[in-house]
Amino acid sequence: MNDQQQSVEICRRINDISREVRNKHSFLAYQDRIGFGIFTVSILMILAGAYLYMSGQVAALPVILWIAFWTSILHELEHDLIHWLYFKNNPFFHHLMLAGVWLFRPLTVNPWIRRYWHYHHHKNSGTVIDIEERGVTNGERWGLLRLLVTPDLMLGFLFRYFPLKRDIRAAYRRGELTKKDIRMLIRTVLLGFLPWGIPLHLIWYAFVVFHVAELLHLPIFSTGFQDFIHATQPLVVLLILPNLLRQFCLHFITSNMHYYGDVEQGNLLQQTQVLNVWWTWPFQLFCFNFGSTHAIHHFMVNETFYVRQLTAGKALAVLREYGVRFNDLGTFGRANRYNYKL
Repeated sequence: MNDQQQSVEICRRINDISREVRNKHSFLAYQDRIGFGIFTVSILMILAGAYLYMSGQVAALPVILWIAFWTSILHELEHDLIHWLYFKNNPFFHHLMLAGVWLFRPLTVNPWIRRYWHYHHHKNSGTVIDIEERGVTNGERWGLLRLLVTPDLMLGFLFRYFPLKRDIRAAYRRGELTKKDIRMLIRTVLLGFLPWGIPLHLIWYAFVVFHVAELLHLPIFSTGFQDFIHATQPLVVLLILPNLLRQFCLHFITSNMHYYGDVEQGNLLQQTQVLNVWWTWPFQLFCFNFGSTHAIHHFMVNETFYVRQLTAGKALAVLREYGVRFNDLGTFGRANRYNYKL
């Protein structure tokens, strides 16, 4: 079989595995209720951690790790919501959940805007116009710059503005991006991090500068600025640092499990690998086992993240059987290219 025929067979077999799991566990039919239940529990766990920290019962580090874990579940819910897997016929609850998962992950792009780029990602995965993956450093050589901007979408945009702009213009001239795509790019840049993403990033940068200066014994700040830093510390602990940690883990995994640059358009076998080697597990903890399960999603898009966890054992065996790569660590050295020679 050629790659396209193999992809069709993979999709069929994974779909059969998913159907088997759903038939075995009848409660999975209540998809909207399960999604909303996970949403509610995750937010309650985040609020509980915030209460314990603000009341002085728990130190900052455990709370940061705790919230990072629960926001990783909210990310998976957002991904499912982007594919309309919860409350498709009930707009109020659907958009309520989208607003909620964004509110507790405020350093991310507006999910209603992200939906456009995620669909675009599925159509163009691995190509120069895969805006979503390129935004998280996919396709770039590893070095200090990539390490620095992996968790930080704002810095990633600022530091890579000119090369990204050049590639986008070239793609538009070739007809690979439409006028609608360009309008959405402008909208993403202007509105994607409003209303809270930009202010929270600025608070984070001020926090870093202040503490670096303090470490170096540089008395360069006014009393008012010091008061501002101390007043905003709860935001750093409860919102900013957990999400930077979560985003670093997610972006590290996703940007290295997706191939880039020499992927055949629409070839599902070349778009992703399974990245779950033992040393990635600290990262997987804060992106909900993304490296093991996201490749499955590319073959079966309309399945919830929790069912994907239940089917992963058999589904991964199918991916391996048909030649999807597992733990191709060479991708770190060849800027995520699919082929072994750049």
